[in-house]
Amino acid sequence: MSGTLFLIPSLLNYDVPENIPSIVTDIINATDNYVVENEKSARHFLKIAGIKKPFDSLNFRVLDEHTDTKNIYELLKPLTEEKNVILLSEAGTPAIADPGSDLVRLAHQKNIKVKPVGGMSSIFMALMASGLNGQQFIFHGYLPKERDKRIHKLKMLEQQLMKDGYTQIFIETPYRNSHLVEDILKECKPETLLCIGASITGPDEMIRTKTVSEWKKSLPALHKVPAVFLLGR
Repeated sequence: MSGTLFLIPSLLNYDVPENIPSIVTDIINATDNYVVENEKSARHFLKIAGIKKPFDSLNFRVLDEHTDTKNIYELLKPLTEEKNVILLSEAGTPAIADPGSDLVRLAHQKNIKVKPVGGMSSIFMALMASGLNGQQFIFHGYLPKERDKRIHKLKMLEQQLMKDGYTQIFIETPYRNSHLVEDILKECKPETLLCIGASITGPDEMIRTKTVSEWKKSLPALHKVPAVFLLGR
């Protein structure tokens, strides 16, 4: 027997705590072991989610982009001792655009039960509200930092879009949003559809789909704003 690895969604926006499902509160109050992307934000989320246990009774282990893959097995150790573990992303759904997928894959290899809990995913919420092709889509994660490589990637995505109609989804570090949008508006075809989903679930949420030429007339301020970008036709 082994424990269960619970995949718990965290909030996208902490101004809307009512978005936390009640099942999450039940699970966190029955579990002592956590694998988190960021311990500080995890503690903040657990407090808002209504945890009743003292924090010094909880076991936090960090899994982020700097974690050596050789050390991931150690994160599963409580599960092999028949204890449950919660995987908690810094924002949104674990294992999607998140290093947690390595832990989940290893859990499957060890025949450990994996239990996903539904909740916030900015990627899928943006796709739902975009009006773009939701039957066939590709998520590319982050585009290259270097401008020439980013432009090359954008042109490849648009070519693929025009060829097969698959919605192209990607994200960016908020402080680089403005540079990304500038490149999209300059390099993509005027008729290409661009959906911008910004501050999803927050009080300033904006999810709008327009052609590139229409966005050029009126572009929202996106600097340091969490956002998802989708190209469609």
